[in-house]
Amino acid sequence: MAIRTQFENSSDVGVFSILTNSYCVVPIGGSENFYSTFEAELVDTEPEVPVIHASIAGCRVLGSLAVGNSRGLLVPSTTTDQELQHLRNSLPDKVVVQRVEERLSALGNCVACNDYVALVHPEMDRETEEIIHDVLGVDIFRETVAGSALVGTYATFSNNGGLVHPHVTVEEMDQLASLFQVPITAGTVNRGSDMIGAGVVVNDWIAFAGIDTTAPEISVIDDIFKLQGTAPSSMIEEMRGALIDSLA
Repeated sequence: MAIRTQFENSSDVGVFSILTNSYCVVPIGGSENFYSTFEAELVDTEPEVPVIHASIAGCRVLGSLAVGNSRGLLVPSTTTDQELQHLRNSLPDKVVVQRVEERLSALGNCVACNDYVALVHPEMDRETEEIIHDVLGVDIFRETVAGSALVGTYATFSNNGGLVHPHVTVEEMDQLASLFQVPITAGTVNRGSDMIGAGVVVNDWIAFAGIDTTAPEISVIDDIFKLQGTAPSSMIEEMRGALIDSLA
């Protein structure tokens, strides 16, 4: 099931964190509650996903600046040598970490991917496209989502499904479903926000959404990413509470 959380006073959890099947990266110097929410569900579980505290270019908006999947993590050229070394030392050995010289430096906003396919900003450099292909091991398609080139802001994908901007047409959803070979649906997060990538992070068995995300929005997330039946009892109780709150 999807877990609701916030980073300090922000519900844009996807702006501040990165989640894959192999690792999770969260910003340094933030709220302990934010970290503990991730660690409670990812560390000392099977499979275990390490939660790494890091910064990129001295910033905490990791999800906007970097993009990754279970094979690799791509960071902008503004990442310092110390930050790069920390990530390489902390991430699992199989994960390749690479800096990218790209004028569209907010890679997380410009790329949306799972372990097999990536959508990229139509104006991204060809050299960057090749690096994404080589490091993340994905097929690449230059696309927009609901007319926006910021595909990473308005869509989120796992290996089980995809959630996209609510104004995406049926034809666009069919095309994305064909590219990714997974079900795709349109929806919102954080009580009607269309910034899907900013509001939720997901892997193949768990999602973390902004605290403003409503019970119906959580239900859509659970359904499209096939998260039902994978939740421990504490998460089920949280969902029941959310439903009761929405009906009260």
